Amino acid sequence: MAATSYWRGKRVTVMGLGVLGGGVGAARYLASHGALVTVTDTRDAESLADSVAALDGLPITFHLGRHDRNDFTSANADVVVRNPGVPMDSPYLKAARDSGIPIEMEMSIFFRDCPAPIIGVTGTKGKTTVSALIGCILHAWNPDSMLAGNMGISALMKLDRLTLETPVALELSSFQIESLNDHRLSPHVAVITNIFPDHLDRYRDFEHYAATKRGLTRVMRPDDVVVYNVGDPESSRVVEETRARRFPFGLGQPHEDGAWGIGEDLVLVDGAMRMTFERPGVLALAGNHGASNALAAVAAAHAYDVPEWAIAEGLRSFTGVENRLDVVTEIGGVTYVNDTSATAPAAAIAGVRVLAPRAKTLRLIAGGADKRTDLTPFADELRSRNVKVYLLEGSATPTLRTLIAERRVAISGTFDSMAAAVRAAAGDAEPGDLVALCPACASFGMFRNEFDRGEQFRAAVSTLDVNREEQEKEL
Repeated sequence: MAATSYWRGKRVTVMGLGVLGGGVGAARYLASHGALVTVTDTRDAESLADSVAALDGLPITFHLGRHDRNDFTSANADVVVRNPGVPMDSPYLKAARDSGIPIEMEMSIFFRDCPAPIIGVTGTKGKTTVSALIGCILHAWNPDSMLAGNMGISALMKLDRLTLETPVALELSSFQIESLNDHRLSPHVAVITNIFPDHLDRYRDFEHYAATKRGLTRVMRPDDVVVYNVGDPESSRVVEETRARRFPFGLGQPHEDGAWGIGEDLVLVDGAMRMTFERPGVLALAGNHGASNALAAVAAAHAYDVPEWAIAEGLRSFTGVENRLDVVTEIGGVTYVNDTSATAPAAAIAGVRVLAPRAKTLRLIAGGADKRTDLTPFADELRSRNVKVYLLEGSATPTLRTLIAERRVAISGTFDSMAAAVRAAAGDAEPGDLVALCPACASFGMFRNEFDRGEQFRAAVSTLDVNREEQEKEL
């Protein structure tokens, strides 16, 4: 549909302004296309000051600090656009459904209005790294390419500049996929990195969560391509659930068309064609998990018809991803790594497997909010490592503390601030040690979100560096 003609004059309630850009992007896009926009959020104007300021000058009505039921019914709305953070069972969304008001999300609007084919990347862990690497490859091919989605970059903010020829890649969370599934929308190339238990505070059970992830592929057409992790049972179930062409990736010798990791080589096989690329040496692509991420990106780029030279150039220019095994600095022989986006046990385990062999002692900052995920595998992983854990406050932390203590892993804390945890870990650290934020839990409670948690880690490490420089000057 033509966005301008559809939205002009529509009364649209944007539910959840948020602080990560999606609500701002949706409100700005809709208002600029003639919609009569009301933004509503339970947080007050002070908490949302930056987001409100980003919409300054636009004809938008704000209802902040509360929700009004009338904003979700035919009394005041023709369409409701919900933020991904709003749960599906919200009573206000029920009011909209009961009134026959259609419910959209940023991604359903974007998918419907985007003129170009889309690469959509999802998974429990690795999706940001894979998306960023795909973005690097697409940029090498076409500097006008677009990368957005579940990384604090609003897709709708960039939609108006896109053409049929613009390469587009999106990182998609399970929350964002919910609306795509509701509206039977899908990308041209779908990537599923893996599926492990996560967000069980949001979904009925693991099967509900996994089915939501795989739902991205269900309405794909035979000329679309799904790139999936052949070594992951839940991802592999797409083989029976989609009409799209299946293009697997995995570790080991090629045994069918797909992308395969052999040592440090990334081997792409498609019929008679065979390409070999060297895996980048960055920390984010280290270990088996890193190899799988690189393979997923290469496979997706090929499925999108990116030429070999651009894939090679994108791999060469990739330097890693902020907040994912992100080396912040080295101070006095101690390396500090920000892995704040390891919010699920499986992601944190992958981080530990990369970091522990590189450290004399791994000093791990962990803990936080509960997502009803089983932390036992994470605790089991720590038992066999030379590690000390510095615990952050949060609803999941008492359980994590018990599990770690049972396995006789050294513990410090609990700490009520990131700065205190970093100071404690740095105070214990010796040259050759590695201090890492690798939480295995959600960020809510102490932090606004995982990105705020990562920024607080960076700030605390920066303070250590400044203090060290001042001490050296005094000497």
